Amino acid sequence: MAASGSLRDGRMIGRLRLASQRLAGDSDASVPELVRWMTALQAQDLQAALWAVGARVPGAGISDVRAAIDAGTVVRSWPMRGTLHLVAPEDLRWMLDLTAERLTQSIAARHRQLEITWTDVEKARDLALDRILADGPLSRPALFKVFDDGGQPTQGQRGIHLLGSLCRHGWLVLGPLAGNQQLIAAFDEWIPSSRVLQREEAMAEFLLRYVRSHGPATLRDFAWWTQLPLTDVRRAVEVVRNELVELEFQGASYWLSPEAAVLLESGVPGARSVHLLPGFDEFVLGYTDRSLVLAPEHSDLIVPGGNGVFKKTVVAAGKVVGTWALKGTGPRAAVVPELFDEARPLGPAAQAALAKAGRRYTAFLAA
Repeated sequence: MAASGSLRDGRMIGRLRLASQRLAGDSDASVPELVRWMTALQAQDLQAALWAVGARVPGAGISDVRAAIDAGTVVRSWPMRGTLHLVAPEDLRWMLDLTAERLTQSIAARHRQLEITWTDVEKARDLALDRILADGPLSRPALFKVFDDGGQPTQGQRGIHLLGSLCRHGWLVLGPLAGNQQLIAAFDEWIPSSRVLQREEAMAEFLLRYVRSHGPATLRDFAWWTQLPLTDVRRAVEVVRNELVELEFQGASYWLSPEAAVLLESGVPGARSVHLLPGFDEFVLGYTDRSLVLAPEHSDLIVPGGNGVFKKTVVAAGKVVGTWALKGTGPRAAVVPELFDEARPLGPAAQAALAKAGRRYTAFLAA
């Protein structure tokens, strides 16, 4: 379905993204199905990532998301941007095949500072696999001790860069959970079956799935999200153009799925919705231009001082309107919102939706 048109009301973009990201509308996806649909979810903060999934899977509890990670039906690694994400296990290797080389080039200077050569990476690989294949997945401190004992120092970020290199090249992957940490497993043991895609096919699928799960989005959004060359992205869109819809808004092209586009005629959900999203959620971080859902003057309230740590957000009708925190523990725990504009409180319907979202979050933590 090749189609194009224009979008006059920018408020629809946030609501369409809610639908694409499975935050609004009907969904009966399981945890692994949701992660596969999303293509990749930000996961540098593990607890935030667990709720990012839970917020999109009705009725899921935190134990369900943890169980999927423990079973290997959802995996957490560094598929792009040097940032942890949750992905479907069968997708990780082809994603790494697309993105690893550019990331390796981008951190080459840092590796020289840390005195990490390719020989060091190969030595660390052998040390890690010898131990893990013999004894099973290791904690990060245990793995770093293996590196240190084998003559590969881990001080001063050297250890995490060695680990990142081994994961990026598909030798290691984060495996089962141990409390709030993850053990490190051998890639081929933890993910015994991986899809194999040629580069052009992989680029086209990556873009198609991103647009379906994140649209409306621009090609620049996707290029930033993956750190893949915009020239390659523009070639990829020609391969999948007939499976997408292109809408023009304020002189820019936004791409989305036909299923999302038809909502503009049948009714875009989320007009009275309120969502309590975790920090680092894809709804905010999944795009290079966030101004359509987050007013620029409020950016510092989400990321104070530009420190890179994103706060939890209150999203009403597809717009970020505040932050929130959980106060108290156990049965007395309660969600406390902090709206950007206290002079414009939420209306009665939104207040009810906010209370419902708070109950959903505390139920998630308890389940």
